[in-house]
Amino acid sequence: MSQPIGVLFVCLGNICRSPLARAMFSDLAQRRGVADRFDIDSCGTGEWHAGGPADPRSIAIGLKHGLAFEHTARQLRPIEDFQRFRVILAMDRSNRRNIIAMGETLGVSPASVHLMRSFDPTLAGADERELDVPDPYYGGSEGFQQMYDMLTRACNGLLDHLLAVGPKA
Repeated sequence: MSQPIGVLFVCLGNICRSPLARAMFSDLAQRRGVADRFDIDSCGTGEWHAGGPADPRSIAIGLKHGLAFEHTARQLRPIEDFQRFRVILAMDRSNRRNIIAMGETLGVSPASVHLMRSFDPTLAGADERELDVPDPYYGGSEGFQQMYDMLTRACNGLLDHLLAVGPKA
């Protein structure tokens, strides 16, 4: 068997969007019987929450949908992460710009950094400005449900894509 495909989900603080996306994608891959094909993790571009747990509202929305996950927030480690992960998924355009900037000094191709919702099949051909997963941190529970719905479609599309392209992802 070939080496697992490294998939890294990235948001700002690694407490809301990226840990939920990681849990959702991991669960989906497990249910489809392909979890062993992936090396999955999440992180944030910022350091504010490093070492802490996921936001309780992300945990709650995950539990509501049958996802139980352990999570300790961490910041992106450019040298290590750009070597380990071939597919890097930014939750919004701002984080994508930051990830690409961090990778430039290391010779990382911007082509390995994708917007998460670019894998949502219902958004095929959409303008890039429509592909952000809004940060629900300062809002109420409805924002976390909307985030979950967006990530559900994107995670399914991402897994379909990665299974179709295989190890050359």
